[in-house]
Amino acid sequence: MGIFGAMTTAISGLTAQSFALENISGNIANSRTTGFKRVDTSFADLVPDLPPKRELSGSVGAFSRNTATVQGDIQASQIGTHIAISGEGFFAVRERTGEVEGQPVFAGAEMYTRRGDFELDRNGYLVNGTGYYLMGYPVNPLTGAVTGSAIQVLRISPNNLPARATNEIEYNVNLPKYPLTNNASPTVPGSELLTGPLYTGATVAAVDENGFLDRTIAGQSVTVYDAAGSPVNVQIRWGKTTNTSPETWSAYYLSDSAATGPAPKWTRISNTVQFNASGQLTSPATGIIPAFAFTVNGVTTPAIDINFGTIGLTQFADPNGQLVPNRISQNGYPTGKFQRVQVGEGGRVMGSYSNGQTVPLAQIPLVQFPADNLLKRGDGGIFEQTLESGQPLLIDAGRNILGGSLEASNSDIADEFSKMIITQQAYSANTRVVSTAQTMLQDVINIIR
Repeated sequence: MGIFGAMTTAISGLTAQSFALENISGNIANSRTTGFKRVDTSFADLVPDLPPKRELSGSVGAFSRNTATVQGDIQASQIGTHIAISGEGFFAVRERTGEVEGQPVFAGAEMYTRRGDFELDRNGYLVNGTGYYLMGYPVNPLTGAVTGSAIQVLRISPNNLPARATNEIEYNVNLPKYPLTNNASPTVPGSELLTGPLYTGATVAAVDENGFLDRTIAGQSVTVYDAAGSPVNVQIRWGKTTNTSPETWSAYYLSDSAATGPAPKWTRISNTVQFNASGQLTSPATGIIPAFAFTVNGVTTPAIDINFGTIGLTQFADPNGQLVPNRISQNGYPTGKFQRVQVGEGGRVMGSYSNGQTVPLAQIPLVQFPADNLLKRGDGGIFEQTLESGQPLLIDAGRNILGGSLEASNSDIADEFSKMIITQQAYSANTRVVSTAQTMLQDVINIIR
């Protein structure tokens, strides 16, 4: 091939180094682009088919090498809908192709991105900084269950959260082995007990309330909710009825705060709460008083399970002789106004409401491919499926989606400048080969003269 071959090879080197420099310039330009994946350059030798002892080093070709699987730094963000992926995977997104009556129309093809700067638009869609709309599974806010088996463009509804009626109270306290009631006297055995027909029936009349209060200790109060979300305040008192094994207690609640005279004011919840000698609950055996409906000041709640748990209600000695609270909670709430949305652990899109509830609204999956780096790149940090990349696989995000975070570009300026210096030197060296070949050709021409 001689001098002309050397010049051709040098030209291929110039072309390859120019290609590398173009990738380097793009990487530097996008060093601050959210979710950007740099493009590296790989070189391949192109060797002509020649017999042994006559081989040539050949020319060179330059090819792009994607880095879709190389993660950028994870940075904190103050915007709750910003999300980042820790590890492999992509977000599924769609492109808006138009608008009909103020609503976006989406392309049929799914695309994939690592750019997670999603924010709510005026229509409730989560759209990132380059205009691509996030896809996922809708979630029923009342049950937390995913609805549907196919992902769709997510739209967050600003509707109020419906009220939820209470159907369970979790009640964990310690009742004192010797209750120091107002009526209790150390010199009078049994004076600490709730006794007498006026105070131990299914109800306690308003006229007998003082005697009842003197023979019981205060429990806790809890606000429960009916089907319409109306609050019902339940105040509980406990009275110990027997000291012999099994030791037994009765629980009452204030059913009519305005009652007078013989009208019932307190109503019994149970008179068979029992403990063994070790202070452990033996009755109810399940730890639950099932399906009890409270009627407070004329408002009746749905059936509510009072759940003490297996060790949540105990009877241990207490020097103060009073109930020691541990936990009392219920699972109902009133209707709430939508306030904001954020992405929680595992890719759950959570809505926050004025009633203090935070409920799941959507689930963001991750998409993986057998060959991520063989996806086709597109504008705006998106990738498209190719034959070489394989089919997309939807997976549970687990802990790989981080809310309130963004993935930075994986392009490092210092590294790119080092590559640029090497590329410049290689380019200059190839120009020297061209100059040398030109000089040698000129010498050949001068032989004829």
